[in-house]
Amino acid sequence: MDEPNSNYLTAEGLQRLREELEYLINVRRPEVARQIGDAKADGDISENAGYDEAKNTQAFVEGRILTLRNILSSAVVINENGHKDTVDIGCKVTIRDVEYGDEETYAIVGSTEVDPGNGRISFKSPIGRALMGHRVRELVSVQTPGGSAQFEIIKIE
Repeated sequence: MDEPNSNYLTAEGLQRLREELEYLINVRRPEVARQIGDAKADGDISENAGYDEAKNTQAFVEGRILTLRNILSSAVVINENGHKDTVDIGCKVTIRDVEYGDEETYAIVGSTEVDPGNGRISFKSPIGRALMGHRVRELVSVQTPGGSAQFEIIKIE
C-alpha cells in the first residue's frame, strides 16, 4: 500500500481538503487581490506595510493552493469500512502497553491527516509502522524516540 507518491486520505479528509482548496481559490485569492489593489492605490509601494503584508498573504495562499492541488492529484481514498483481521491503513486499533497496562486507540491514517492529540497516527510513524499487518492478541515491539516499548493489540476496527 505504500506507493511513494500517494497521499492516503479518509473520505472525510479528502472532502475537507477539497473544501479548503475551493475556499482559497474562490474566496481568499480574490480577497488578497483586492488587498493588494487597495494597498497599491495608497501610493508608494516601497514603504507600504499593507502592500507587503498583502503580498506575503498572497504568497502563502498561492503556496497552499499548490500544496493542496499536489495532494489531491495523488490522493488515494482509504477504505475505513469492513471488518479488519490485521492492522492496516484506515482502521482503528486499540493497543495495551505491556509494561504499564495503559490502553490507547489510534486511527491509522496517511501523513496528511495526522493528529496524535486526537488519536490519529500515520502508518509511517514508528508505532503505525510496527502495528501494520499484525492481528489481535499479537505482541508488537516498537522503537520510538523515547525508547523501546511493547504493545498487545486488543482490538481492530
